[in-house]
Amino acid sequence: MKEVQWKRLFYLLLAINGAVLVAFFIFFTLLFSSPTEEGRIPNKARNENDVYFQVKTNKQDLNRVINHYLEEELSGKFDYELILTDEVELYGTLPVFSSEVGMKLTFEPHPLENGDIELEQKTMSIGRLSLPVTMVLKFIQNSYQVPDWVIIQPDEENIYISLQNMKLKSDLDVRVNEFNLKKDDISFSLGVPMKEK
Repeated sequence: MKEVQWKRLFYLLLAINGAVLVAFFIFFTLLFSSPTEEGRIPNKARNENDVYFQVKTNKQDLNRVINHYLEEELSGKFDYELILTDEVELYGTLPVFSSEVGMKLTFEPHPLENGDIELEQKTMSIGRLSLPVTMVLKFIQNSYQVPDWVIIQPDEENIYISLQNMKLKSDLDVRVNEFNLKKDDISFSLGVPMKEK
């Protein structure tokens, strides 16, 4: 009797392990089956005729603007959340079997001389799974719809935010000056296009 129960438990465990291996095989096949071309980083020259205004803000207000943008401009097109704390935190989900596993990635922002921001990946947690950062960023690149001015670079383990290519109403040009989240020191230049006479 005990031998029959032991055999049933053994076969049940074997079936569960097989199902997990098949699921991971399907996951990795889907991850690498549709490779996307990494975006090229733009370098748009500042127009000398534009007038630039300096804007200073804080994390709380910038979080409100980001959330408003995600809700209004990308309504129904995203399944992630971005929050500024002492780092940039990205929350989302990954489909595993018939459920979804929570994902959290943190990035350290680096303002660049051309006014853009580079987000260097720092930490990552996906449920209890331990996956390479490059693989997770490739999955995000293939699975999530992000604006054209957000360039995911899995091989460099970062995300490039091309503020100069962000489409804003009134054709405003945005460039970052300071982006120090730990000191809550955030400032931008807003360029107003001026036509030549």
